[in-house]
Amino acid sequence: MNDAASSAASNVVAARADLSAQQAELADRVARNTPADGLNDTRVPGLALIRATAPSQPLPSVYHPSLCVVVQGRKRALLGDDVFVYDPLHYLVVSMTLPVTGQIIDATPAQPYLCLRVDIDPRVVTELLAQLEPVAAPHESASRPLFLARTSAPLLDAVLRLARLLDTPDEAPVLAPLALREIHYRVLTGELGDRLRHLCEVDGPSQRVARAIELLKQRYAETLRIEELAAAAHMSPSALHQRFKTVTTMSPLQFQKQLRLQEARRLMLVDGMEAAAAGHRVGYESPSQFSREYRRLFGAPPRREIAAVRLASG
Repeated sequence: MNDAASSAASNVVAARADLSAQQAELADRVARNTPADGLNDTRVPGLALIRATAPSQPLPSVYHPSLCVVVQGRKRALLGDDVFVYDPLHYLVVSMTLPVTGQIIDATPAQPYLCLRVDIDPRVVTELLAQLEPVAAPHESASRPLFLARTSAPLLDAVLRLARLLDTPDEAPVLAPLALREIHYRVLTGELGDRLRHLCEVDGPSQRVARAIELLKQRYAETLRIEELAAAAHMSPSALHQRFKTVTTMSPLQFQKQLRLQEARRLMLVDGMEAAAAGHRVGYESPSQFSREYRRLFGAPPRREIAAVRLASG
């Protein structure tokens, strides 16, 4: 092996060692700051931590715009027929609100699943896009607002600096925005950054769908006509319906139904609301229809499913 090749090989080994050390430090910081399984909020703006000590069943949930960096264990996310498995070598980007089925597939009490969730700020993305050179739009099949990419050393370094603020929360208001801005930059200029750029393009087709999604989020309990959604998106009803299904894998009506059922589940699980009252709160006039559609999504009627979750969580 010549000197140049030997030097290159040594650099690769050193880079892998640095990456491994960063992952180990992140895992330690997440573990120390997650007192319970599930989502743990932090005092660092834009950062939440997730922990699980056992694999889970597939669970439909609503993902909000975020970057998910796994530092230990593995998780599977399903959007339509697309399957995304992310582990310490990959990160998941969600660029708009989506109902996604998630399943933790690798976690034990000794080696729990640990993940950092960083909120994606559309304002920061817009500011950075104005400074970056434009890129060609990805192929239509790559335009869904959920994608998986390999974690780079520079991205992991920025995430680590954000996580270190967990130990100095008084510094977070000043330093967190700097780390968050770099994280957004690293994703936008990374392996699949062209997808996020395209999906966040001002007044692009995906952002028009995002406007319709925002209206559905605000008025999920109401009966909304496709014409209202199309007007909010500045698209024709037929164009919105087609684009909405391309982006989210479901129709606007199916999307709204999932938002309703997810909110009803939260009301029962977190607020202790009875099933009939929760169904009515989210827009169901018929308790039997609510129970039927809830069972179709979550695998069991409301009372039974909520009781099983509470039993499993101790």
